[in-house]
Amino acid sequence: MSENLSPIDTAKFVAAKRACEFVESGMRVGLGTGSTAAWLVRCLGEMVREDGLEIVGVPTSTRTAELARDVGIKVVSLDEAKWLDVTIDGTDEFDAELNLIKGGGGALLQEKIVATASDRMIVIADKTKQVETLGGFPLPVEVVPFGWQTTKALIEETLSSLEVLGDSSSLRMNGDAAYVTDEGNYILDLHLGRIGNARQFGMVINQIPGVVENGLFIDICDVVVIGHGDGRVEVKDITAGTTEQEVIEFLDTENLFSDMAE
Repeated sequence: MSENLSPIDTAKFVAAKRACEFVESGMRVGLGTGSTAAWLVRCLGEMVREDGLEIVGVPTSTRTAELARDVGIKVVSLDEAKWLDVTIDGTDEFDAELNLIKGGGGALLQEKIVATASDRMIVIADKTKQVETLGGFPLPVEVVPFGWQTTKALIEETLSSLEVLGDSSSLRMNGDAAYVTDEGNYILDLHLGRIGNARQFGMVINQIPGVVENGLFIDICDVVVIGHGDGRVEVKDITAGTTEQEVIEFLDTENLFSDMAE
């Protein structure tokens, strides 16, 4: 293995490398956003250039679109693709039922639209993202800028009636200004500690005026590929009820992935 990769980057890379095995020529592939998904885009780009893989990618953010084009992947919009064979994306948390919290990278709305427009969703993650109960990672909620403080107050008031430990929220910032999503919206991060009933929580929060979407992905993920720092991967398939383990061997990645380490 490359001595240039930290254990966490090794885990992300081997998960992405293994997830590429779900992609075949002719597929329309949803491309996720975030540091782990970026490894996947790099790996797929290598397959396009070196192995003749023919795919079209539907990115979930402008930065993913830029990276995909840079590595040689043909990029189209979801409207052009209409429906996808598979979406592969990272996650901020996942539980035993493969329910997720996503949106740490600020692209939760496009990520959820693309994932639900796919035959399958494959999640790639390192072991640290696996949790017993969702909620330790702040839950992103995308809101329209108009009246966002009112929306924030309504959300916090609603939290008192839900199965959560915390009831505070914060506006995500980009320096001194509010972070703005690709759709021109804001993100409120909910500091919950624990979400007792994620399905109910997601439905209730989405009913609040001003809320566009939340970062809970319930019954959307089909497979999670978990990478480890020693090169091992676990593949959990919720539909088949199977878990497989293997080791991914790879050569020095310095030239191809030197700009990906974080």
